[in-house]
Amino acid sequence: MATENLPRYRVLYELLRRRIEEGTYQKGDLLPSENELAALHKLTRPTVRKALELLMHEGFIQKQQGLGSIVQGTPVGIGILSFSGTTSVIGEERLQTKIIVKPVIRSWEKALSFELTEGEREMGCIYFERLRVVNDKPIFYDVTLLPNINLPRFTSRQFENKSLFDILRKNYNIQVTGGEQKIFATKADPKIQKYFEVPENHPILKLERKLQTSRQGFYFYSQITCNTENSGLYGTF
Repeated sequence: MATENLPRYRVLYELLRRRIEEGTYQKGDLLPSENELAALHKLTRPTVRKALELLMHEGFIQKQQGLGSIVQGTPVGIGILSFSGTTSVIGEERLQTKIIVKPVIRSWEKALSFELTEGEREMGCIYFERLRVVNDKPIFYDVTLLPNINLPRFTSRQFENKSLFDILRKNYNIQVTGGEQKIFATKADPKIQKYFEVPENHPILKLERKLQTSRQGFYFYSQITCNTENSGLYGTF
């Protein structure tokens, strides 16, 4: 990942996040103190603090008075509600992503149950569908719509077993910062029955999300169908 164009706090954030994901820092470990990180990376303490706050917001660390920044383990359950992304919460070793419809540029029909701006409508969207498999069991079927605004070569990228949040963060400097979610109880339609390998009328949950990002005015939308028969949903905000 190229870091020359990233803010300095983001460079430190990416470094610490990678070390947590790779297991250099494990659950229960203490990260170096703010003073130590500042001295080691030649940063100011406010810059270090901003990086640590982002890690805390995403659930990678927890701050405790008198101790410092404590690394957290992978949460129990299915992290589809977390703004740190499904791959980060579940883990790459447990999650497979199969591309059902490859990313393609098309005009907007609608943004699920959310309203579109005129600017979004004019630029069109990038549409794709994915099946997410956890421990060899199909758990999520998601439809994603991104505004086709300044995302060069996006449709040519490799998405099989890749995290969308990571692709946006690492290649386009776009970080998910919040959003709106709607949750519906429904029953599996024929397509979902096929992908989830469940019978007719099998109960499922459907989430619709409008995700806010660090890029001003850039939102993206997703509809996630969840098979929660054996897995609960989990999220940190």
